[in-house]
Order: sequence, then C-alpha cells, then structure tokens
Amino acid sequence: MRISTKGRYSLEALLYMVLLPQGEYASTRTIAENTGLSDGYLEQLFIPLRKAGIVQGIRGPQGGYITGKPINQITVGDVLRAVEGSLELVDCVSSKSCPSQKDCISRHTWSELYQEITNCVDTITLHDLVEAYHALDTLEYAI
Repeated sequence: MRISTKGRYSLEALLYMVLLPQGEYASTRTIAENTGLSDGYLEQLFIPLRKAGIVQGIRGPQGGYITGKPINQITVGDVLRAVEGSLELVDCVSSKSCPSQKDCISRHTWSELYQEITNCVDTITLHDLVEAYHALDTLEYAI
C-alpha cells in the first residue's frame, strides 16, 4: 500500500489548520504559502474533505476553512479514505463474489493486514498529531 500525495498533503494541510488559534479560518492560499504545498492542488483536496464533513468552508475575503468537527473526532483513517478511497490492499478483501474465496491461500493474509492498517489509522486523531507536533518542541538535544 502506498499513500499518495493526496493523503500526505491533506494531513499536512489539516495539521496546519488545527495549529491555528481556535476558530480561525485558513484559506488554501495561506495554507499553501506556509506549507509549500500547491494552492490549486489543495483546492482539489478540500472538495472530498468537505464532502466527508472533515472541513467546512466559508466564502468571501475573510473566508477559508476550519475543521468540520472536533479534532479528537477526526481520524487519519477518515482523512485518507476521503481523499484516497478504500485502504484495501487488494480488491478481493472486500469482494463477496470472489470465486476463489473459500480456497484462496493468501486472502486471509491480505484481510488481516487490512484490519491492522485500518485499526491503526482509525485510532490516530488530529488531536494526537497536534500533541505529537508539540512534543517535538519539548525535545531536548544533547551532544
């Protein structure tokens, strides 16, 4: 499984947004200027994020985006599925009509791996990412 720039950039943009003072809207232009991401690409990424309720937008000169729900309720899995689609490694994991389902030697492996990945990304919230980010500031380096 490979997470594309859609997933990585969406998480980076959301992390930037949630590090702003609470209730402050962020335009894609502001996010782009401060993260080095493409403004046009961010606009495209925010379409499925809006549809999934992960972000809310407001138009106008003071407009922009904020999260659509509390950050402890938005998981990495929510974000990845919104912009990447299914996280299944192979199509047969979800297929109920696979002709080899009962005799397939590897299907169990793919299914178990999918469950582990899903469990992992569905337990990490944006709040967890914010805490991890702030923990970076408190690390002391010794030489």
